Amino acid sequence: MNIPLSPLQPQPQRQKERYIPVKHKFLISHVVAWLWMGISIYLSIPWLKDLKNLIGFPLAVVVITGLAYIPGYLTAFFVISLLLDRQPPFKTEDPKRPVTILIAARNEAKRIANTIAYIAKQDYNGDIHLLLVDNDSSDGTAQVAKEAADQCQLPIEILEEKELGKFHALNRGLAHVRTDYVITLDADTLLHRSAVRYLIARMESAPADVCAVAGAVLVRNSRENLLTKMQEWDYFLGIASIKRMQGLYQGTLVAQGAYSLYKVECLRTVGGWPNAIGEDIVLSWRLLERGWKIYFEPQAVAFTDVPSSWRHFCRQRARWARGMIEALKAVKPWQQPQGFVKYLTMINLVLPYLDAVYTLCWLPGFIAAWFGYYYIVGPMTLWVIPLSLLAYGALYRYQRYVFRMLGLRVRRNRVGFVLFVLCYQMIMSPVSFFGYLQEWFRLQRIWK
Repeated sequence: MNIPLSPLQPQPQRQKERYIPVKHKFLISHVVAWLWMGISIYLSIPWLKDLKNLIGFPLAVVVITGLAYIPGYLTAFFVISLLLDRQPPFKTEDPKRPVTILIAARNEAKRIANTIAYIAKQDYNGDIHLLLVDNDSSDGTAQVAKEAADQCQLPIEILEEKELGKFHALNRGLAHVRTDYVITLDADTLLHRSAVRYLIARMESAPADVCAVAGAVLVRNSRENLLTKMQEWDYFLGIASIKRMQGLYQGTLVAQGAYSLYKVECLRTVGGWPNAIGEDIVLSWRLLERGWKIYFEPQAVAFTDVPSSWRHFCRQRARWARGMIEALKAVKPWQQPQGFVKYLTMINLVLPYLDAVYTLCWLPGFIAAWFGYYYIVGPMTLWVIPLSLLAYGALYRYQRYVFRMLGLRVRRNRVGFVLFVLCYQMIMSPVSFFGYLQEWFRLQRIWK
């Protein structure tokens, strides 16, 4: 089946939509967001007075700003940006540039064969070089990978890296890459058959100053339990919406190591992956610091297994939060040369404050509300939900359309969606807050 490469390309019977410059989209989104926050401030005056009598005016402003004003402003900005977003069509539909797929693996013998089988099924017409770096595995990962590649008749080069740490393994592989492009792929991530083609088509269609393209990573094991069901919607709607918004402003802040395409020359210019627990986050910010752009391609889809236990989930998300702090310390937002990227990274400066207020104030206030005390949690705190539903609705329609073009089907997961909308933030903010504290106190880093 021939799959159209750009579902957003206008249909022949429709008149071509008028293009709105990115600067105008940015301005329009901000006007709406500031109006929303102004209305919220006006309507919250009674709430502010009640809370002031309890904890004082300055602290009341700090709490309400973190619970309502800033979240409402950011959500409105995201919604309008998503509604205005139009992905440009590909200039080339069948790229043939040779590419290396780099996999850093440690004790992945159970998963690596399946990952390689999906690489072998790609419909990409260019040469694919598979490079696996075994990071001191003890379960025979390298041997299993070689046997799987031989069975699929896929050439593979296997290297060993004894020094533990994903960034060590990736940099070891980078030194042996002989193509202009490299795709990093986690050992448990499965590629859609057109994933490589879409990713490189976006890069080949992009301006010369684009150094990386992040792919769309979605959840494969969502049927395991309620935790994975919630994460399915987080990847499908939450993370995808943030990356689409950032991609619109030409500054996707994380070209995730699980599945992204990079120009090798750019990677070597910044010294490869840094010694950080969030190595892909810090790398992305260093690339952006050079004035390069990072795009996001929602049609380049891969599927990964997400944590199914609370322990592994909390460890992963705390690591992500800690990686964001590492990036903020490595490259200050005001050091970013591009205006849009400067703004997007500035948002990350606010996130620890929002997560702290939510963890330390909203959750206790939520418990108090059950006993009839609405000083902190009340009707005003629900104002963000309609905006969130509007954003998720718009993105769901887009994602479902992309899935249909890719020959995929969106799973029915209503329970997971309800839990994601109502409960996910209650989980994420405390976990992220813990990650910030880990970095603040420089606790031991755990890669996996």
